[in-house]
Amino acid sequence: MSPSDPAGSGEPTTDALLTARGLRKSFGDNEVLRGIDLTLHRGEVVVLIGPSGSGKTTVLRALNGLETPDSGTIVVAGGPDIDFAPGSPVKPRERKQKRLALRDRSAMVFQHHNLFPHLSVLENVIEGPWRVQGRPKAEVVAEAQALLARVGLADKADARPHELSGGQQQRVGIVRALALRPDLLLFDEPTSALDPELVGEVLLVIKELADEGWSMVVVTHELSFAREAADRVFFMDAGVVIEEGPPSEIFGAPQHERTQRFLTRILRPLDGD
Repeated sequence: MSPSDPAGSGEPTTDALLTARGLRKSFGDNEVLRGIDLTLHRGEVVVLIGPSGSGKTTVLRALNGLETPDSGTIVVAGGPDIDFAPGSPVKPRERKQKRLALRDRSAMVFQHHNLFPHLSVLENVIEGPWRVQGRPKAEVVAEAQALLARVGLADKADARPHELSGGQQQRVGIVRALALRPDLLLFDEPTSALDPELVGEVLLVIKELADEGWSMVVVTHELSFAREAADRVFFMDAGVVIEEGPPSEIFGAPQHERTQRFLTRILRPLDGD
């Protein structure tokens, strides 16, 4: 039974889980997002690709409520509709509450795992669902142990983060996100800080989650993963979405010249040319 198929019918739902329209964000004179539109359907995997500095991480942070856009709207199914327009009648306190509600619906896996070094693996995983969400400790411990087992880390529950490899630490970061029972998983270049030989073990976990029907937005430079796991790929550059479509179109027949130039430089080493 997958998150997108709660009845266990095997048929994914197609309704929109999240819709973002016209997201803009500037840091000083640097306009990082220049009108981003993105819709994510339940059970869908959207992958954001593009050069460094194109705004991909800022999009994720906006969807998670970690960043406040200067303008635009974010609509979450069954949850808050947030209008970031400067002239919006929504009061700042109400907008903050909606941002926190938005964060409650999603969980983010960062480039660096951001584990608490003084806590054990198990304590890191249960911290959010137990202390923040207020769920019974026995329940979250049992769930955390099961999640650690599914990613091959059952024997590391009592270990401290420094005793783990980079790949193991990132798998704990993924388990910590899953323990929150989010509607949406957000991955911000989850393998960029790993040694090359550890990348595969983390991507395998994410691919398995995609196959199970988790709704996710993934920022990555691992284009082979994007080709295999994504339902749709967004190519971003300079704060805008240049092109979007299924992987077969984006990687097989990109329409925009900027997309073509980017993929020509990146894909040739992957394809052994």
